Amino acid sequence: MFDLRLQAGTSRFLPGRTTSTWGANGAYLGPTLHASRGDKVRINVTNTLGEATTIHWHGMHLPARADGGPHQPIAPGATWSPTWTIDQPAATFWYHPHPHGETEDHVYRGLSGLFLIDDPQGRALPLPKRYGVDDLPVIIQDKRFRADGSLGGGKLGTDILINGTYDPHVDVGTQLVRFRLLNASSARSYDVGFTDDRAFDLIATDGGLLDVPYHLNRVPLSPGERAEIVAAFEPGERVALRSFQPDLGENFLPARFDGGDDTFDLLQVRAAGRLRGSAAVPARLAHHDVLNEAGAATTRRIRITSSSSIDGKSMDMGRIDQVVTVGTTEIWEVRNQTGSLHNFHVHDVQFKVLAWRGGPPPPYLAGWKDTVALPPGQSVRFLTRFSDYADPSTPYMFHCHLLRHEDEGSWASSSSCSRPRPPGSRRRTSTRADPPWSPSSCGGARLDALWGGTQESETISGSLQRPDGAEAA
Repeated sequence: MFDLRLQAGTSRFLPGRTTSTWGANGAYLGPTLHASRGDKVRINVTNTLGEATTIHWHGMHLPARADGGPHQPIAPGATWSPTWTIDQPAATFWYHPHPHGETEDHVYRGLSGLFLIDDPQGRALPLPKRYGVDDLPVIIQDKRFRADGSLGGGKLGTDILINGTYDPHVDVGTQLVRFRLLNASSARSYDVGFTDDRAFDLIATDGGLLDVPYHLNRVPLSPGERAEIVAAFEPGERVALRSFQPDLGENFLPARFDGGDDTFDLLQVRAAGRLRGSAAVPARLAHHDVLNEAGAATTRRIRITSSSSIDGKSMDMGRIDQVVTVGTTEIWEVRNQTGSLHNFHVHDVQFKVLAWRGGPPPPYLAGWKDTVALPPGQSVRFLTRFSDYADPSTPYMFHCHLLRHEDEGSWASSSSCSRPRPPGSRRRTSTRADPPWSPSSCGGARLDALWGGTQESETISGSLQRPDGAEAA
C-alpha cells in the first residue's frame, strides 16, 4: 500500500529565492513508487490542496476507474484509493495530475513522480539496478522563473530542473550507469545525448525493456516519453547529459518558438577516481509476445485537427468517442493535420509502432510505447491489443500530451466493451448523465456513475523512495 499526500509548499531552486510549489509527500515532485509484476497495489491519494485535482498513472495497464483521468477528480480534503493488480513487464512509468483544463498548471507546479515496475525477467538481467547508485532517475522539466523566484508562465521555460534540482551534478562510482529519462515538461521536446557525443545503449522505452539494446548517441523525447539508457564512464572524468537541438519537423519560424533551436546541459556526471566494475549489457534483453498485424480486428483512423481538437471535436466530458472490444487487436493510424508539433498518448495500453513519418520506425521507437511524437503533416501507424478490463461507462483517454493542448481540448475518450457493438447500433447525442451508446451495445452504466467514489480492496506493502530533489522549506 502506498500513501500519497498532495500538498503545497515552498522550494529553493535558485540561490537566495524561494518558489511556491506543489508536491506529493513533500514540497516538490513525489516519491518514486516501486512494485513488482503480480503485486496488488492500493494507493491512497489524499488531496490537501485548495482545489480538486486527479492523479493519473501514465503507462499503466489498469481498470478505467483506477486510471486517474479527468473523470476521477479528488476534491479538496478527499482521499481516492484506486487498487489494481500489476500485470505488465518491468518499465519506467510515472504519475501526474490529469484534471480537465488544469493539467498544465498542476504538473507545472510540481505534482509528478516515477512509478517503477520490475519483473523476474528484468531482475535476472545483469543490468545496473541499484536505485540511486547506478540506476538513476532523470526527471527533465523546463521552468520560467520570475525575478523573485516565483514560477512564471509561458509555453516553454528557459531553465532546466532535473529531479527538481537546478544546475545539478551526480557522482557515480561504477563503470556503467543506467539513466531513466522522463520528459515531464509541459511542451518542450528534448534530444538527449552526451556533450562528448559518446554512444550509449538504449535498453528500454515507455513500455519496458527492448528485445535487444541499440547503440545510439541521441534519443529524442517528446512530453511524456521515457527512455532508459546505459552509459560507460572512465575514472575521474566529467561529462554532461545534454539536450541538443530537437528535430521537430517544423518550418523555421514555428520551430524557433517551439524550442527547435535550443540546447541545454541537463546533468553533469562526475566519475570517481576508482570505479567499480560492471557487467556488460547483454546482447538479448527481454522476450515479448508478438502481436500479429494480420489478426487486427479493425483499423481506426484518428486525426489531430488543431491544438484544441481531435477529429474536429474538442473534449466533452460526457461524450465517448471510440468504443473498443476487450480481447481484440487493432491498428490505429493517427495523423497530425496541423502545422505544428503534437504527440499522441493512449491510456491503459502499450503499442508497437509499425510506421512513422512514412517509413519504418527508428530504433528509439522499436519497443513498446504509449506516447509518440507527431510532427506536422506526419502520421504514425501502430498495433495494440485491448485486454482484461471492460467498462462501457468509465472511459480511458487518448490525447496530445503537450499539456496546454490537453487543456484546450485536444483529447478524446474511449470505452471498452466485453463484446462487439451489435450491427446497426447508433450513436446518440450524449450528456453527462446520458451514455452515448445504447445499453444493449456496451453495458447499461451511465456516465454520471463516473463521478466521485472510492475503490476498496485488499492491500500489499510497498516501498517509497524519493529522488533527490529541491530543498524543501
